[in-house]
Amino acid sequence: MERMTSIRREHARDQAVRAAVEQGLLSAAEPVTALLDTTGIRASAAALTSAFAAVTDAPVLHAFAVKACPLVPVLRLLHEAGLGVEVASPGELALARAAGVPPCRTVLDSPAKTPAELRRALALGIAVNADNLQELARLDALVAAAPTASPLGLRVNPQVGAGTIGALSTATATSKFGVALRDAGAREAVVQAYLDRPWLTRLHTHTGSQGVPLALMAQGVGEAYELAEEINAKAGRQQIDTLDIGGGLPVDFASDEETPTHAEYAALLAGTVPGLLDGRYALVTEFGRSLLAKHGTVLARVEYTKTSGGRPIAVTHAGVQVATRTVYAPESWPLRILAYDAEGRPRTGEPVVQDVAGPACFAGDLLCTGRALPLLRPGDVVAVPDTGAYYFAHHYAYNSLPRPAVHGFTPTDAGGIAFATVRRAQTLDEIVAESGGAHPDALVRQPLRESARGVPMEP
Repeated sequence: MERMTSIRREHARDQAVRAAVEQGLLSAAEPVTALLDTTGIRASAAALTSAFAAVTDAPVLHAFAVKACPLVPVLRLLHEAGLGVEVASPGELALARAAGVPPCRTVLDSPAKTPAELRRALALGIAVNADNLQELARLDALVAAAPTASPLGLRVNPQVGAGTIGALSTATATSKFGVALRDAGAREAVVQAYLDRPWLTRLHTHTGSQGVPLALMAQGVGEAYELAEEINAKAGRQQIDTLDIGGGLPVDFASDEETPTHAEYAALLAGTVPGLLDGRYALVTEFGRSLLAKHGTVLARVEYTKTSGGRPIAVTHAGVQVATRTVYAPESWPLRILAYDAEGRPRTGEPVVQDVAGPACFAGDLLCTGRALPLLRPGDVVAVPDTGAYYFAHHYAYNSLPRPAVHGFTPTDAGGIAFATVRRAQTLDEIVAESGGAHPDALVRQPLRESARGVPMEP
């Protein structure tokens, strides 16, 4: 089944690249664009839902991590597919609201929530996971001041260790997230915090994402489950009724295979933490990358080719502005590069070791180095698959390069490809506007300012 899925994905991508060139979505005037396979996104959402339905009869809210792809049409598509959202900022909440996701299917996580953010979430009835005991104190005041329908919980750090990418490992000994359970007195403080607050009914943990093995993820979940059991036993009732187990399923960036699968992870949880799935606890998940990564592809035209030190180099229009993590940390975030000719057909020919560079003005702006590909030529197209999460949706404005357009695609009954605009390309006027274009004289014609004591000062 997985093999058939990868074959379908490759065929759909080839069709979409050809259609994008033919329909002018990628052209000399618009030399970089991004594509989303909407059929694939729906399939991944269905696979996630069925994976957990196979191991538990309890209610499960699959809350998509908005940070993975903060695009309103994508959130709407996932909402229509039965998913909720996990948000971590006022901006992400605004996107979810614009997509029509109801508060009852929204979860707010963040290590730095302001009083205003908490107040609004409680007014809307959004579930909130407090990050620390100081935040719980803020919630005490807010809950006392006004009734709320918001389910409330606390994030804990099981401190089970790191994966291969430290920056994405959130359950280390010194992680900034959650209450560190193995610190002296911390576990006791968490238990008491629940006993003192009958309205605290959820427990949240998240071990990390890319680079974190499934066994470590399951271990973190197991630690949270054991803590929930302890709290409920001491409370003499099931005070904690919901466990938010986070997301973090890693993605295989080396092939079109969708592995590991959500079904594999759900089965692992069933084997290692069976009590979690026996129906006593409702569940929340917060997957992001694993739902979207395989369904996105960045396309860029090759503008020039050259040779330096005997190494062929293809200079394209996709680099650090769309693949920031790959450019700055290529060992942790390698991406495949696929070669197409100027008409969008897979390029053939003997592989030649070459570099594929981006357009930014620094030497490290490289999508890959020393990669064996059919020799690229000016006007060719490079496709960067597996970029549906954390790539084209997270723009890095180096050199004031514009955000590329994003288009969803689906096959038609006639065998073609239909596109829908998810986000249009950023215009130069928009770049100027967000760079202070409305205030060109702000620093050269300043009015008198006042000091803290009200004494006029020269500008």
